[in-house]
Amino acid sequence: MPSVIKSELGQKASILGLAAQPQLDVNSVSMAFAAGINYFFFYSLEYNNFLNGLKPLLAEKREQVLVATGSENRDINSLRRYLDSVRHRLDVDSVDVFFVEYVFPGDDSKQVQAVLEELRSQQEKGLVRYVGVTTHNRPIALEMIERNQCDVLMHRYNMAHRKAEEDVLPNANQAGIPVVAFTCTRWGSLLAKHPNWQLQPPTAADCYRYVLRHPAVSLALTAPKTKEQLEENLRVLDALPLSPEEVAHWQEYGDLIYGTGQDAFDTQWT
Repeated sequence: MPSVIKSELGQKASILGLAAQPQLDVNSVSMAFAAGINYFFFYSLEYNNFLNGLKPLLAEKREQVLVATGSENRDINSLRRYLDSVRHRLDVDSVDVFFVEYVFPGDDSKQVQAVLEELRSQQEKGLVRYVGVTTHNRPIALEMIERNQCDVLMHRYNMAHRKAEEDVLPNANQAGIPVVAFTCTRWGSLLAKHPNWQLQPPTAADCYRYVLRHPAVSLALTAPKTKEQLEENLRVLDALPLSPEEVAHWQEYGDLIYGTGQDAFDTQWT
Protein backbone atom coordinates (compact mmCIF):
# COMPACT_ATOMS: atom_id res chain seq x y z
CA MET A 1 0.00 0.00 0.00
CA PRO A 2 1.26 3.49 -0.75
CA SER A 3 2.21 5.79 2.04
CA VAL A 4 0.12 8.92 2.36
CA ILE A 5 0.84 12.62 2.31
CA LYS A 6 0.03 14.11 5.69
CA SER A 7 -0.27 17.59 7.12
CA GLU A 8 1.85 18.69 10.07
CA LEU A 9 -1.06 17.70 12.28
CA GLY A 10 -1.00 14.20 10.81
CA GLN A 11 -4.14 14.55 8.70
CA LYS A 12 -4.17 12.78 5.36
CA ALA A 13 -4.18 14.91 2.25
CA SER A 14 -7.65 15.29 0.80
CA ILE A 15 -8.39 13.13 -2.26
CA LEU A 16 -8.85 16.32 -4.27
CA GLY A 17 -6.22 19.05 -4.34
CA LEU A 18 -6.89 22.59 -5.53
CA ALA A 19 -4.45 23.94 -8.11
CA ALA A 20 -4.16 27.66 -8.70
CA GLN A 21 -5.77 29.33 -11.68
CA PRO A 22 -5.44 33.09 -12.31
CA GLN A 23 -9.19 33.39 -12.90
CA LEU A 24 -10.20 31.95 -9.55
CA ASP A 25 -11.72 34.28 -7.00
CA VAL A 26 -9.73 35.00 -3.84
CA ASN A 27 -12.40 33.23 -1.78
CA SER A 28 -11.92 29.92 -3.62
CA VAL A 29 -9.32 28.68 -1.14
CA SER A 30 -11.49 29.15 1.93
CA MET A 31 -14.46 27.69 0.07
CA ALA A 32 -12.43 24.61 -0.87
CA PHE A 33 -11.05 24.20 2.64
CA ALA A 34 -14.53 24.42 4.16
CA ALA A 35 -15.63 21.63 1.80
CA GLY A 36 -12.77 19.35 2.86
CA ILE A 37 -9.77 20.20 0.68
CA ASN A 38 -6.50 20.65 2.56
CA TYR A 39 -3.97 20.37 -0.32
CA PHE A 40 -3.22 23.54 -2.29
CA PHE A 41 -0.83 23.67 -5.24
CA PHE A 42 0.56 26.58 -7.28
CA TYR A 43 3.19 26.75 -10.01
CA SER A 44 4.52 30.20 -9.18
CA LEU A 45 3.99 33.32 -7.09
CA GLU A 46 2.07 35.01 -9.91
CA TYR A 47 -1.28 33.58 -8.74
CA ASN A 48 -2.14 36.51 -6.49
CA ASN A 49 -5.80 35.70 -5.85
CA PHE A 50 -4.93 32.15 -4.86
CA LEU A 51 -2.05 33.18 -2.61
CA ASN A 52 -4.07 36.00 -1.05
CA GLY A 53 -6.71 33.43 -0.16
CA LEU A 54 -4.20 30.88 1.07
CA LYS A 55 -2.18 33.15 3.37
CA PRO A 56 -4.92 33.91 5.95
CA LEU A 57 -5.92 30.24 5.98
CA LEU A 58 -2.33 29.31 6.79
CA ALA A 59 -2.18 31.95 9.52
CA GLU A 60 -5.10 30.26 11.25
CA LYS A 61 -4.86 26.58 10.25
CA ARG A 62 -1.22 26.01 9.25
CA GLU A 63 -0.90 22.54 10.75
CA GLN A 64 -3.98 21.33 8.86
CA VAL A 65 -3.00 22.65 5.43
CA LEU A 66 -0.62 21.21 2.85
CA VAL A 67 1.23 23.77 0.73
CA ALA A 68 2.59 22.35 -2.53
CA THR A 69 4.64 24.06 -5.21
CA GLY A 70 7.79 23.46 -7.21
CA SER A 71 10.12 24.68 -9.91
CA GLU A 72 11.21 23.78 -13.42
CA ASN A 73 14.46 25.62 -12.75
CA ARG A 74 17.51 23.39 -12.59
CA ASP A 75 19.71 26.13 -11.13
CA ILE A 76 20.30 25.53 -7.43
CA ASN A 77 20.53 29.20 -6.44
CA SER A 78 17.32 30.06 -8.30
CA LEU A 79 15.56 27.18 -6.62
CA ARG A 80 16.71 28.38 -3.19
CA ARG A 81 15.51 31.89 -3.93
CA TYR A 82 12.11 30.61 -5.01
CA LEU A 83 11.73 28.46 -1.92
CA ASP A 84 12.64 31.42 0.29
CA SER A 85 10.21 33.64 -1.64
CA VAL A 86 7.36 31.18 -1.15
CA ARG A 87 8.02 30.93 2.58
CA HIS A 88 8.17 34.72 2.86
CA ARG A 89 5.08 35.31 0.68
CA LEU A 90 2.94 32.91 2.73
CA ASP A 91 4.68 33.56 6.05
CA VAL A 92 5.39 29.87 6.68
CA ASP A 93 8.47 28.10 7.99
CA SER A 94 8.31 25.26 5.50
CA VAL A 95 6.72 24.07 2.27
CA ASP A 96 4.96 20.73 2.61
CA VAL A 97 5.64 19.38 -0.88
CA PHE A 98 8.23 20.83 -3.25
CA PHE A 99 8.39 19.33 -6.75
CA VAL A 100 11.19 19.14 -9.27
CA GLU A 101 8.80 19.92 -12.10
CA TYR A 102 8.48 18.42 -15.57
CA VAL A 103 11.48 16.12 -15.62
CA PHE A 104 11.71 14.99 -19.24
CA PRO A 105 14.05 12.97 -21.50
CA GLY A 106 15.94 16.06 -22.65
CA ASP A 107 16.91 17.02 -19.09
CA ASP A 108 20.51 16.89 -17.96
CA SER A 109 20.38 13.98 -15.52
CA LYS A 110 23.23 15.42 -13.45
CA GLN A 111 21.33 18.70 -13.02
CA VAL A 112 18.18 16.87 -11.99
CA GLN A 113 20.16 14.81 -9.51
CA ALA A 114 21.76 17.96 -8.09
CA VAL A 115 18.34 19.57 -7.63
CA LEU A 116 17.03 16.46 -5.88
CA GLU A 117 20.04 16.46 -3.58
CA GLU A 118 19.47 20.15 -2.84
CA LEU A 119 15.86 19.45 -1.89
CA ARG A 120 16.97 16.61 0.38
CA SER A 121 19.28 19.11 2.05
CA GLN A 122 16.38 21.55 2.49
CA GLN A 123 14.35 18.66 3.85
CA GLU A 124 16.99 17.95 6.48
CA LYS A 125 16.84 21.61 7.48
CA GLY A 126 13.07 21.36 7.90
CA LEU A 127 12.28 23.79 5.07
CA VAL A 128 10.68 21.11 2.87
CA ARG A 129 8.65 18.20 4.21
CA TYR A 130 8.21 16.04 1.09
CA VAL A 131 10.44 15.98 -2.00
CA GLY A 132 8.39 15.53 -5.15
CA VAL A 133 8.92 14.97 -8.87
CA THR A 134 6.51 15.76 -11.68
CA THR A 135 6.80 14.10 -15.07
CA HIS A 136 4.65 13.09 -18.02
CA ASN A 137 7.25 10.51 -19.04
CA ARG A 138 6.64 6.96 -17.83
CA PRO A 139 10.23 5.64 -18.05
CA ILE A 140 11.41 8.62 -15.98
CA ALA A 141 8.62 8.07 -13.47
CA LEU A 142 9.63 4.42 -13.17
CA GLU A 143 13.26 5.37 -12.65
CA MET A 144 12.34 7.81 -9.90
CA ILE A 145 10.28 5.11 -8.19
CA GLU A 146 12.88 2.36 -8.54
CA ARG A 147 15.69 4.59 -7.25
CA ASN A 148 13.48 5.97 -4.48
CA GLN A 149 14.34 9.51 -5.53
CA CYS A 150 11.12 11.16 -4.47
CA ASP A 151 8.62 11.04 -1.63
CA VAL A 152 5.71 12.02 -3.89
CA LEU A 153 5.24 11.50 -7.63
CA MET A 154 3.00 13.81 -9.68
CA HIS A 155 2.14 12.08 -12.94
CA ARG A 156 -0.22 12.45 -15.88
CA TYR A 157 -3.16 10.05 -15.65
CA ASN A 158 -6.69 10.17 -17.03
CA MET A 159 -9.31 8.17 -18.93
CA ALA A 160 -7.40 8.59 -22.19
CA HIS A 161 -3.84 8.32 -20.86
CA ARG A 162 -4.02 4.96 -19.09
CA LYS A 163 -0.64 3.37 -19.79
CA ALA A 164 0.46 4.40 -16.30
CA GLU A 165 -1.85 1.64 -15.07
CA GLU A 166 0.51 -0.93 -16.60
CA ASP A 167 3.70 0.03 -14.80
CA VAL A 168 4.00 3.42 -13.06
CA LEU A 169 1.02 3.10 -10.74
CA PRO A 170 1.61 -0.53 -9.66
CA ASN A 171 5.28 0.20 -9.01
CA ALA A 172 4.52 3.36 -7.05
CA ASN A 173 1.95 1.44 -5.06
CA GLN A 174 4.44 -1.29 -4.22
CA ALA A 175 7.18 1.23 -3.35
CA GLY A 176 4.88 3.18 -1.05
CA ILE A 177 5.21 6.40 -3.05
CA PRO A 178 1.93 8.36 -3.18
CA VAL A 179 0.88 9.58 -6.62
CA VAL A 180 -0.70 12.95 -7.33
CA ALA A 181 -2.60 12.67 -10.62
CA PHE A 182 -2.72 15.70 -12.87
CA THR A 183 -4.21 16.48 -16.31
CA CYS A 184 -7.19 14.41 -15.11
CA THR A 185 -9.49 16.00 -17.70
CA ARG A 186 -6.76 15.81 -20.39
CA TRP A 187 -6.57 19.59 -20.64
CA GLY A 188 -10.36 19.73 -20.88
CA SER A 189 -10.58 17.56 -23.99
CA LEU A 190 -12.35 14.75 -22.10
CA LEU A 191 -15.19 17.15 -21.32
CA ALA A 192 -15.88 17.94 -24.99
CA LYS A 193 -18.14 15.39 -26.65
CA HIS A 194 -16.47 13.21 -29.27
CA PRO A 195 -18.37 13.07 -32.60
CA ASN A 196 -18.41 9.26 -32.48
CA TRP A 197 -19.77 9.17 -28.92
CA GLN A 198 -23.55 9.16 -28.80
CA LEU A 199 -23.90 9.39 -25.00
CA GLN A 200 -23.10 12.23 -22.65
CA PRO A 201 -19.41 13.01 -22.15
CA PRO A 202 -18.00 12.83 -18.62
CA THR A 203 -18.16 15.71 -16.20
CA ALA A 204 -14.97 16.88 -14.55
CA ALA A 205 -16.14 15.03 -11.44
CA ASP A 206 -16.39 11.80 -13.46
CA CYS A 207 -12.80 12.32 -14.61
CA TYR A 208 -11.57 12.72 -11.05
CA ARG A 209 -13.57 9.71 -9.88
CA TYR A 210 -11.98 7.61 -12.60
CA VAL A 211 -8.47 8.60 -11.53
CA LEU A 212 -9.16 8.22 -7.82
CA ARG A 213 -10.36 4.65 -8.19
CA HIS A 214 -6.76 3.49 -8.55
CA PRO A 215 -5.20 2.52 -5.20
CA ALA A 216 -1.87 4.17 -6.06
CA VAL A 217 -3.45 7.60 -6.51
CA SER A 218 -3.51 9.58 -3.27
CA LEU A 219 -5.12 12.66 -4.74
CA ALA A 220 -6.21 14.26 -7.98
CA LEU A 221 -5.46 17.87 -8.80
CA THR A 222 -8.33 20.04 -9.93
CA ALA A 223 -7.85 23.46 -11.51
CA PRO A 224 -11.30 25.05 -11.94
CA LYS A 225 -11.47 28.48 -13.51
CA THR A 226 -14.74 29.59 -11.92
CA LYS A 227 -16.61 29.27 -8.65
CA GLU A 228 -19.23 27.19 -10.43
CA GLN A 229 -16.64 24.73 -11.70
CA LEU A 230 -15.13 24.51 -8.24
CA GLU A 231 -18.53 23.77 -6.71
CA GLU A 232 -19.12 20.99 -9.23
CA ASN A 233 -15.70 19.43 -8.67
CA LEU A 234 -16.08 19.50 -4.89
CA ARG A 235 -18.83 16.90 -5.26
CA VAL A 236 -16.09 14.34 -5.78
CA LEU A 237 -15.30 14.51 -2.08
CA ASP A 238 -18.59 12.81 -1.23
CA ALA A 239 -19.12 10.77 -4.40
CA LEU A 240 -19.32 7.00 -4.48
CA PRO A 241 -16.54 5.06 -6.26
CA LEU A 242 -17.13 4.18 -9.90
CA SER A 243 -18.72 0.79 -10.52
CA PRO A 244 -16.94 -1.70 -12.82
CA GLU A 245 -19.53 -0.89 -15.47
CA GLU A 246 -18.79 2.82 -15.21
CA VAL A 247 -15.05 2.17 -15.41
CA ALA A 248 -15.48 0.19 -18.63
CA HIS A 249 -17.81 2.87 -20.00
CA TRP A 250 -15.30 5.66 -19.46
CA GLN A 251 -12.38 3.61 -20.73
CA GLU A 252 -14.23 3.14 -24.00
CA TYR A 253 -14.78 6.88 -24.15
CA GLY A 254 -11.14 7.55 -23.27
CA ASP A 255 -10.00 5.39 -26.16
CA LEU A 256 -12.01 7.55 -28.55
CA ILE A 257 -10.55 10.77 -27.17
CA TYR A 258 -7.00 9.43 -27.25
CA GLY A 259 -7.34 8.32 -30.88
CA THR A 260 -3.90 7.50 -32.28
CA GLY A 261 -2.14 9.48 -29.57
CA GLN A 262 -0.21 11.38 -32.19
CA ASP A 263 -1.09 14.99 -31.47
CA ALA A 264 1.95 17.13 -30.63
CA PHE A 265 1.59 17.01 -26.88
CA ASP A 266 0.94 13.28 -26.73
CA THR A 267 3.97 12.66 -28.92
CA GLN A 268 6.20 14.88 -26.82
CA TRP A 269 5.18 13.29 -23.53
CA THR A 270 5.13 9.52 -24.04
